[in-house]
Amino acid sequence: MDLKEVMAINMRRLRHDKDMTQEEVAERSGLSARYIGSIERGKVSASVSILGKVADALDVDPCELIRVSRP
Repeated sequence: MDLKEVMAINMRRLRHDKDMTQEEVAERSGLSARYIGSIERGKVSASVSILGKVADALDVDPCELIRVSRP
């Protein structure tokens, strides 16, 4: 699994855990809802700057977005 996919899974999980919509994350991060959706689908690779904006919007440490879960 590549980090783009890991971020997509973690971002979606964290957003759902916080009961937020993609639009709310977009508004809080200053990004478009379309771009947030593309990240969550693993269609785009987010830069470190974007990683930070999304982490701030979700109120989590950026590491939480790229942490690989082990069963």
